[in-house]
Amino acid sequence: MKRFMLILFVASIMLSGLSVMAQDGPTALSLWYHGAGNEVERSIIIQIIDDFNASQSTWAIELEEFPQESYNESIVAAALSGSLPDIIDVDGPVMPNWAWAGYLQPLNLSEGALDGFLPGTIGVWDGQIYSVGLWDAAVAIYARRSVLEANGIRIPTLEEPWTGEEFDTILETLQATGEFEYAFDLGMAWTGEWYPYAFSPLLQSFGGDIIDRSTYLTSEGILNGEAALAFGEWWQSLFDRGLAPGTSQDGADRDTGFIDGRYALQWNGNWAAVSALDAFGDDMLFLPAPDFGQGGIIGAASWQFGVSANSENPEGANAFIEFALQDKYLAAFSDGIGLIPSTPGAAAMTENYAPGGPLEVFFALSNEQALVRPVTPGYVVMALEFEKALADIANGADVQDALDAAVDAIEADIQNNSGYGFE
Repeated sequence: MKRFMLILFVASIMLSGLSVMAQDGPTALSLWYHGAGNEVERSIIIQIIDDFNASQSTWAIELEEFPQESYNESIVAAALSGSLPDIIDVDGPVMPNWAWAGYLQPLNLSEGALDGFLPGTIGVWDGQIYSVGLWDAAVAIYARRSVLEANGIRIPTLEEPWTGEEFDTILETLQATGEFEYAFDLGMAWTGEWYPYAFSPLLQSFGGDIIDRSTYLTSEGILNGEAALAFGEWWQSLFDRGLAPGTSQDGADRDTGFIDGRYALQWNGNWAAVSALDAFGDDMLFLPAPDFGQGGIIGAASWQFGVSANSENPEGANAFIEFALQDKYLAAFSDGIGLIPSTPGAAAMTENYAPGGPLEVFFALSNEQALVRPVTPGYVVMALEFEKALADIANGADVQDALDAAVDAIEADIQNNSGYGFE
């Protein structure tokens, strides 16, 4: 009996020791990421995770990947079931909705951690920073120097972009050559977030917007006022005059039409720039957005990292995010997937965005022309209504009716959600 009790005593000590050892190990932190299937992006994320896990013994990041198409739905479902991960990957314009809905908590980074970051990479809602991006994206007009020079077209600069009238004349000139199927490819084959990201800046350059940003409580007179109507009529005329492919554009044509020489100009992001450079070399130009009266404007904000509101270890989640903000990782993403590094220091470390690099212009465009999409939880609905209105107008709908319908839907959503917290 005594021998049996001794065995139990020794066993209990061993189990207690194992328990202490387990408690002394790193605490697991979950990270959900939208880039499943993108091997280059994935490899860099895994490298950051491995480096962070090896740099300390308190936290251990565990990655779970999702296809982008189903990622947002997965986050919403997890929020409803109370099973959000510690670290959330969030698209910049969606962040205010998730913060307002209680999915996210403000970041708690070291003072100065975000010094020098491009404005579009910092996600701010209600006066607090909720997310930060390891890269940004910018849109430019793709053009060939030889095509512009052959047609006597001025090459614009950030300081002197094409005026709206000048740009329209250029499109007519290029179409009239008969050398191109279309003068300008807007990318109508792409749907969803491309519409507000790529096209609402054109509306804003006319003087309109999706929402009144002084209050975020109404779109009346903003999305359907005189400036917006002028934009809508110009937008519709692009398709009526045969200057741009419409909503029936094939995705393959969007991807290859400019490089194949069927489109004279193209409205595209820096993620496609390397392919264009490979095709045209020094003949390739990336030009600033035209100024339709209120300055040349492009979209800003891409995917960013935040900390979930119900994380039990926010200090660890913030530590990982701050670790990931090192210039060497920002540069690795830029070299790997072609997007804009978030800081000048990281840009200087890259092949394409360093001073004198072939894509340096995109860093300047992002810094000078970029405007984030409306910073409101209601943006999710606004984006859908804006897309519908522009597609309808492109397909021949009455401009005023289409814009009024969008305004009515946006206003109803704002009222149904008690103004989303705005007063």
